[in-house]
Amino acid sequence: MSVLSPQRGPDLKNRSSSRFADPMFRWLVTIAGTTVLIVLALMVVRTVQEAWPILQHEGFFGFLFGTEWQAGYSRNEITGTYGAWPFIYGTIVTAVVGIIIALPLALAVALYLTQLAPSRLRNPLSYTVEMLAAVPSIIFGMWGFFWLMPNVLRPYVLEPLERTFGWFFLFEGPVYGTSYLSAGIILAIMILPIMTAIFREVFAVNSIDQQYAAYGLGATRFEVMRKVILPSSFSGIVGGTMLGLGRALGETVAVLFLVGGAQTLSTSLAQPGNTMAAHIANTFQDASPETVQGLMAIGVALFIVTMTINVLARLLVWRLGRMTGDSAV
Repeated sequence: MSVLSPQRGPDLKNRSSSRFADPMFRWLVTIAGTTVLIVLALMVVRTVQEAWPILQHEGFFGFLFGTEWQAGYSRNEITGTYGAWPFIYGTIVTAVVGIIIALPLALAVALYLTQLAPSRLRNPLSYTVEMLAAVPSIIFGMWGFFWLMPNVLRPYVLEPLERTFGWFFLFEGPVYGTSYLSAGIILAIMILPIMTAIFREVFAVNSIDQQYAAYGLGATRFEVMRKVILPSSFSGIVGGTMLGLGRALGETVAVLFLVGGAQTLSTSLAQPGNTMAAHIANTFQDASPETVQGLMAIGVALFIVTMTINVLARLLVWRLGRMTGDSAV
């Protein structure tokens, strides 16, 4: 009886190429990571440098919380008044409206695709949802402005809300069509695919043993989704939500069509407004040198808002992770 010897694997010792491959790979990935930080730093420094005359003239907090925007036309001095708060307010409101609408829809679609959908429908539905991410933003904007807003949003959403809840400050009239709510709805449609894709992947890798254990204890399918899958996927849900929020904060063309372009503050979602990215895109082409500096300052404000929201999101995840004991968070 012969004894089979174990198959020998590749000899990884005493190979001259490994002496150079490992250090080279370490240097390559280090350079790649450092390059990202350098590019980000250069972008921030250059933007702040271009916006510095406006920030110095208005004051940092005066610029962020000022409510009047009257651009000047000088080449060598600051003659206008620059307050970015209406644009910051509009950016936050439209993004929050988009997240409020998209989050439950994305969770429901992801749960259906991973837990409830028949196998013959799962892939076609997944491809259909993901195809929305391939649609250019200008197509969303044109479709929203020329069809969705006049045929659906205004007669069936905005006007009924104003008639029923017009006494409440969030839905005060008059209704124009272009509004914070219209822009938020189109943002929800745009960020739905990426949030759904992330949630679906998170739910798909959820521990099957925990699900079987819950079924063994008599839990229904709905209880398994609500008490097992969703809690254990919390970090992934927050990550997908923050990614969608980041897309909503920086969206430009689609919001430009539907937000209205008004440089005023309104607490009503049915009223037109403006966002930072939309205002930059709308005025940059014909802007004077002084106005360009003001638009660069808005870019700095957009960067600050984005970073602040991301930091707060990380603190929220860390805090809730400590309270729930979720090590994955």
